[in-house]
Amino acid sequence: MFLKRAAVLGLAIPLITACSTGTPAAPAASEAASGGGEIVVGLITKTETNPFFVKMKEGAQAKATELGVKLLTGAGAKDGDNEGQVTAMENMINAGAKGILITPSDTKAIVPSIQKARAAGVVVIALDTATDPQDASDALFATDNFMAGTLIGQWAAKAMAGKTPVIATLDLAPGITVGAQRHNGFLQGMGLAAGISATSTDLATSKEVVCAQDTHGDQTEGQTAMENCLSKNADINLVYTINEPAAFGAYTALKNAGKDKDVMIVSVDGGCQGVQGVVDGKIAATSQQYPLKMATMGVEAIVKYAKDGTKPTGYTDTGVSLITDQVQSGVESEDSAFGVANCWGNK
Repeated sequence: MFLKRAAVLGLAIPLITACSTGTPAAPAASEAASGGGEIVVGLITKTETNPFFVKMKEGAQAKATELGVKLLTGAGAKDGDNEGQVTAMENMINAGAKGILITPSDTKAIVPSIQKARAAGVVVIALDTATDPQDASDALFATDNFMAGTLIGQWAAKAMAGKTPVIATLDLAPGITVGAQRHNGFLQGMGLAAGISATSTDLATSKEVVCAQDTHGDQTEGQTAMENCLSKNADINLVYTINEPAAFGAYTALKNAGKDKDVMIVSVDGGCQGVQGVVDGKIAATSQQYPLKMATMGVEAIVKYAKDGTKPTGYTDTGVSLITDQVQSGVESEDSAFGVANCWGNK
């Protein structure tokens, strides 16, 4: 999840135009399925700039090229831009997409658009983030985000043995399923009370959590959130972050306060910069997810549906690994060398 940066309005209108230059207009989905035209696959990500989604787009394009199908791409202006994703989806339906892969920014608000697409015969597969309800999409290919949070929570509990945890959680935003899943998983892994919903605004669900702030997965907001938390409680010694950009923002705030050596940061994503953060000691542990696998499997599933009518269904777990160089007994993990070999984004 995992999230998410400066925005460009990567909507489908200009992107579809660019993809179609010098080629016939995209065929109707039924025409593509019958072999009378090119198979069209759509990919809509939360943003164009987050390395997670950049890698997802690269994977989708590589597989589309390999299979000889046309990929249309779009994105919101920023994480949470539902209107941008709605526009991209409508344009892809009109362009004859047989299936659409989407990482929903607003897991509830996007549902009517997904229902419209499915009613038009378009298969919709959620990647990375489940819709709310999950069965609003035909299928979900994603990290088990609850497990991703649980792993870093279990690791932190062992690493903090003998200390009383004073926790700050730098979360995503209300209404985003992935944020609630990671947060709750972390608390459960720590052995603390958990139970927020995707729409909850009360994230401080345990007495050990002395500060909870939303960051939208943004590095600058992460820094501000950490500064706010330190102003509330200077004794914070453990920070959970929704993703690695938020973690780097938190590290900057801690370093500026002279507390970077005294506070442990755990996170989720496993991007190359995040793994380097583990190597450098800025992030103690992170849960690595695999966007390339999600996108590759998604394109394959849509092409199979277009060719033989086999519709993807249910949830497919695309895997998660705990990355740390500080092994804790009883917690399965991989070292930073493994993380580097399997990371995504700029190294």
